[in-house]
Amino acid sequence: MKTKHLALALAAALACPTLVHAQQAEGARATATDDTPESDARRVETPDPQLPTVTVVGVRVIPLPRADAVRADAALAAGAAASSDTAQLLRGIPGLSLQAGGGVSSLPSIRGLADDRVRIVVDGMDLVSSCGNHMNPPLSYIDPTRASKLEVFAGITPVSLGGDSLGGTIRVESAEPVFAGAGEGHLVAGKLGAFHRSNGDARGMDVATTFAGEHLSLDYTGSIAEAGNYRAGGDFKPAGPAAAGRGWLDADEVGSTYYRSQNQSLRLALRHRQHLVQLRYGRQDIPRQGFANQRMDMLRNDSEQWALQYQGGFGWGGLEASAFHEHTRHGMQFGPDKLYWYAPTAAQDGQPGPVCMMGMACYAAGMPMETEGTTRGASLKADIRLSARDALRLGAEVQLYRLDDWWPASGRMMGPDAFVNINDGRRDRHAGYLEWEAEWNPRWLTQAGLRLERVDTDAGPVQSYNSKFSPADVVAFNAAQRQRQDDNLDATLLARYTPSPTLRLEFGLARKTRSPNLYERYAWSTGGMAMLMVNMAGDGNGYVGDLGLKPETARSLSVNADWHDAADSRWNLRVTPWITRVDDYIDAARCFTPVPPGQTMPMPTPCNADNLVRTQGFVYLRFANQSAQLHGVDLSARFPVVEGARLGRVHGEARLGYVQGRNRSTDDNLYNMMPLHADFALEQASGGWNGRIELELARAKQDVSATRNEVATAGYGLLHLRGSYQWRALRLEFGAENLFDRFYQLPLGGAYLGQGKTMSGTGVPWGLAMPGKGRNLYASVTLAF
Repeated sequence: MKTKHLALALAAALACPTLVHAQQAEGARATATDDTPESDARRVETPDPQLPTVTVVGVRVIPLPRADAVRADAALAAGAAASSDTAQLLRGIPGLSLQAGGGVSSLPSIRGLADDRVRIVVDGMDLVSSCGNHMNPPLSYIDPTRASKLEVFAGITPVSLGGDSLGGTIRVESAEPVFAGAGEGHLVAGKLGAFHRSNGDARGMDVATTFAGEHLSLDYTGSIAEAGNYRAGGDFKPAGPAAAGRGWLDADEVGSTYYRSQNQSLRLALRHRQHLVQLRYGRQDIPRQGFANQRMDMLRNDSEQWALQYQGGFGWGGLEASAFHEHTRHGMQFGPDKLYWYAPTAAQDGQPGPVCMMGMACYAAGMPMETEGTTRGASLKADIRLSARDALRLGAEVQLYRLDDWWPASGRMMGPDAFVNINDGRRDRHAGYLEWEAEWNPRWLTQAGLRLERVDTDAGPVQSYNSKFSPADVVAFNAAQRQRQDDNLDATLLARYTPSPTLRLEFGLARKTRSPNLYERYAWSTGGMAMLMVNMAGDGNGYVGDLGLKPETARSLSVNADWHDAADSRWNLRVTPWITRVDDYIDAARCFTPVPPGQTMPMPTPCNADNLVRTQGFVYLRFANQSAQLHGVDLSARFPVVEGARLGRVHGEARLGYVQGRNRSTDDNLYNMMPLHADFALEQASGGWNGRIELELARAKQDVSATRNEVATAGYGLLHLRGSYQWRALRLEFGAENLFDRFYQLPLGGAYLGQGKTMSGTGVPWGLAMPGKGRNLYASVTLAF
């Protein structure tokens, strides 16, 4: 029987290069970011405790460029203990930074390109943020305790992995289904976990269970996490009431940083030889999540996801197919740290005021904002081995997105009708790609790919609260031709040259495109309050869309040099200079609406002459196509320090990132560019113990966007300590972040809007950058069974 099983394994390895690659990658990459050595690129070793080692030699093409990947369960466990934000698991990957959002909703930025400019795939699903403030980004739909594999393709991404994005691709996957071995009967396994973090009194639990046979597997995962407001490393504002009629905030308390998140997932998997089918159902409930750099808070996010996936190996290669459906109901309002009752006088404690125009009361009960989004998608991809030299990848994808965004009447000028921001919004993508990869000789590997996409967008007619709120905007938008069709082309050309066992060079040239999202095209009102409620940048400014926006087109060039030891396992040094130029870059321009002589506006417009010249304070902007250029360099190194029996293994890590972004049309700096930053770490591993000390450094951010009146931030240095211990089925994680409780500001945090009269453009002070988190002690425990 053992000989038969070995024969089947060898046949499967030769039949399906995709599965061989996945199996080798998991076995060979024992550290969080180490890549598979090039010397092992065509070799799979299959050890068995009762059989001699068998070496299989065949073609296995590694995608170009190689991913910076977080694969090790230990690295993910450490990240999940320190944060409930899955995006935080990506920290430390060269070229990647994080823009601040809610407690579970940070936005990854790859080489200065963030949010929708980065493609994010979660368990095979291309999800879309259904919110005018992008409070529910794709990574927020998977809890960090469920993530088992993360990959980042920075910059130049193969067309088989890219599409409708410029900065790169992030793929997040939960654990593969587990099956019982042949003749083992049924398998029952699982884990229980809990954590606590001192700053913000964050706490939570997670559970995972599996019941499986040899061919059928059923598993469930669930998690809950919640926290109060966190504290900065020092006082940054006066202590006092968060807003009239609201609670008290201390001088170091960062308002609107609380959250509560619940996630559940149920999966059924069926395996037959080299074929695997998975059916997954997921559900999320976020009843509250404050946003300290937005004027609104998220007080509802209910999501359901269905996904069906197939993977198979054949004599000619591998085949994958998937389909998914996701539905989100999202609601925003003012949370407990922001003013709720708006009235002509002081807060009314919920009591109606006098009757005003149109029979409405002179007070407003907050500002409810409702969103409903549905995303459906499907993909089919094949990995075909043409010869010992050539491999071909081809595929087709479809993504169908629907969005409704409306704001119910709430009083004062916000009524008597509902404000319809996006009505029956539609954004459909259809794509096909072809990718050819060839190993010309042991030193040269090339890849060329083409991707064609059609993006169709449309939106229905809109309405305002009443006839005096943006009446001209309503008429103009409803009379306009709103349907748009973009035909986009992506192309990549990459090469890898390996002149010696200790040096690997990669070169890449790419053309990437991204069509505008629905808010960039169809947000229509130039009313000041309405503009402030559409903001995906976290800068406190107001935005209005532009029906005439064109797709962004980026042309990128990068070179990667990787020096390493012959086995590519002990030390390495990677240097990647890069440059990207973007035509029709969707930036922002100050809006201006001239008033004809002798006429008056029904309501004062914020798009006035003063808005064009203001150098301080919040401003009002229109999304606009311009030209941009970004360039920079990513550097990372890993090296041994001590290797001995007494101390175990001690190694060091270093990373440095630099990015510069410029608007070539206005000669202004691009918004939210991470300043020069670096981090250094020493890590010790001995038996079940792992300890780590980290130094995080960032230079002052002085190159800011004048168009947005972006606030500069000071430089800082932070020290973090982390440790873990594994004893049989029990794992402990603990650490201290910002050990010396230093005060600092987040370079990509945007404006602090965590408290006060946030509906008003001048109701919160301008010039206060988002503070980072002070000292945070954390610990988690996980028990496997």
